[in-house]
Amino acid sequence: MQIISPDKVIRGKNAWNKSLPEIAKISKSPLLLGRSLKTRSLRSRISFDLRELNLKVYNSELEFDCCEEDLTRVYNFAIEHKCDSIITAGGGKVLDAGKLIAEYLSIPCITVPLSASTCAGWTALANIYTREGKFVKDIKLNSCPKILVCDHSFINSAPKKTLSSGIADSLAKWYESSITSSSNQDGIIQQAIQISRVLRDQLLIHGEDAYNNPSQDNIAWCNIIEANSLTAGLIGGIGGEKCRTAAAHAIHNAITQIYSKNRPLHGEIVGVGILIQLKLEESKNNNKLANQSINQLVTFMKKLNLPTTISELGINVFENDNLRKIASFTCRNQSEIHFLPFKCTKEDIIQVISKFESKKVKI
Repeated sequence: MQIISPDKVIRGKNAWNKSLPEIAKISKSPLLLGRSLKTRSLRSRISFDLRELNLKVYNSELEFDCCEEDLTRVYNFAIEHKCDSIITAGGGKVLDAGKLIAEYLSIPCITVPLSASTCAGWTALANIYTREGKFVKDIKLNSCPKILVCDHSFINSAPKKTLSSGIADSLAKWYESSITSSSNQDGIIQQAIQISRVLRDQLLIHGEDAYNNPSQDNIAWCNIIEANSLTAGLIGGIGGEKCRTAAAHAIHNAITQIYSKNRPLHGEIVGVGILIQLKLEESKNNNKLANQSINQLVTFMKKLNLPTTISELGINVFENDNLRKIASFTCRNQSEIHFLPFKCTKEDIIQVISKFESKKVKI
């Protein structure tokens, strides 16, 4: 069974206003979920607009990442107030939390991304973290959100680093799906891979312009935010699990286990994961173009002020047994690293990352 897309996707400059009649059709007492202090004023506007429709709006905020403690608290709050939908507005972890709570309550979920940092507003997936931000597991949901509202004016208010982070996360769709699924003869999966290739090309061609000129009047910016928020989710919906993740996300999940003073964004970590995946492909799968791809990506990523090493994420892999911790988590039994078409051991991860971080790898 494939769960491909939200029931309705409303996008553009005035997407929020256009979505209001649709929301009113399915909800009378929504719970509006958010987190960041920086988005509180925007969520106040969302709440006001909903109340103007005579909806009884309840507000709640996450205290941490999408973790069990927050999910339980907000779940109980929604039950107490008899909420009939979840409107979740924020970044990826807020969107994931809203989707999970809506599923637990069997009520509709409306996702309103307030940045273009991930495709979480689209997908029937959610990641669980600890209170400290360590990845725990991902959960497959029974449906995508009922409505996705991709309002360009909302996303335009987000910090620039959320856009570059989203670009890195979206680039991973090609680098992960092309190696995990290229030999799959299912026509739909092959189509998903080709969409990811087009997505990669658009990101590489227009990403820098979008990053430097974040304006709703810049077609490059509009296309890139929708690439991150919409197209990346579509690829996973059509292509399935192996078109979503491989080594880059497995390495992301492992790196989150190590404390970083920088608190890097999801896509920033995934971007570094792509580079490490390519080095694994070179050493373990004889990918003769891997280093060329790394050179291209590093040049591009630096233009977007993205980190290109684990040390730039604020982590020294050579202290506190961090390297072995990352390798162990990357290669645990349920890890996506095993989607690769070649065997990858903890020793392989240690060797590649050690060379990568000590600058013995030419970039």
